Amino acid sequence: MDSFEINKIVACVLVVALVFIGLANFGEILYHVEKPKVAAYQVEGAEEMVIDASMAVAEESVPAEPAVSIQTLLASADIEKGAKVFKKCSQCHVLDKGGANKIGPALWNIVNKDIGAKEDYKYSNAMAAYGGQWTYEQLNGYLLNPKKYIEGTKMSFVGLKKEKDRANVILYLRSFSDAPAPIE
Repeated sequence: MDSFEINKIVACVLVVALVFIGLANFGEILYHVEKPKVAAYQVEGAEEMVIDASMAVAEESVPAEPAVSIQTLLASADIEKGAKVFKKCSQCHVLDKGGANKIGPALWNIVNKDIGAKEDYKYSNAMAAYGGQWTYEQLNGYLLNPKKYIEGTKMSFVGLKKEKDRANVILYLRSFSDAPAPIE
C-alpha cells in the first residue's frame, strides 16, 4: 500500500468525523432547546402525590376500621352480588359443607365460628393466636384489610375496600350454614 492510498483512507475517516460533528451541531442550531436552571424533570401533581403518600403512611399506623356499622350495611346487602364478589375468594376458599381446604380454610358456617380454630388447617401463628369469633364486625374488619387487621396472617388478599362489597360477601358467607347466624 502506498502513501497515496493511506492518505485517502485517513481523509475519508476525517470527513466522516467532520460530517458527524457538523450534523450534531446543525441539529442543535435547528432545534434549540433552552436548558433548565436545575437538571431535573418536573412531574405535574407530584406534590399532591407526596402529600397523599405521607397521609397513607400516617394511616398505616391506624388499625383498619370500617367507617359504617356492618349491621347497617347488611340490611341493604345483596346475596347475588356477594356471590359475584366471592369469586375473588373462591381461588383459595371453599364454601361446601365438609369441603376440603384449599390454600385457605373451608368457610362453611364461618359466622360466629372460632378464629383460627379449624382443626384440619394449618393457620399462621398470628391467626391461631388471635382468638375470638368471626362476628360480623370481625369479618368486616378482616375483609377490609386482612394484613392490617391480623398482622402476621399469611392471607395475601389485599382486601375489599368497598363497604357494600364486604357486606354482600358477609351476607353470602352467612347463607352457607345449616342455621345462619342472626343479624343483630
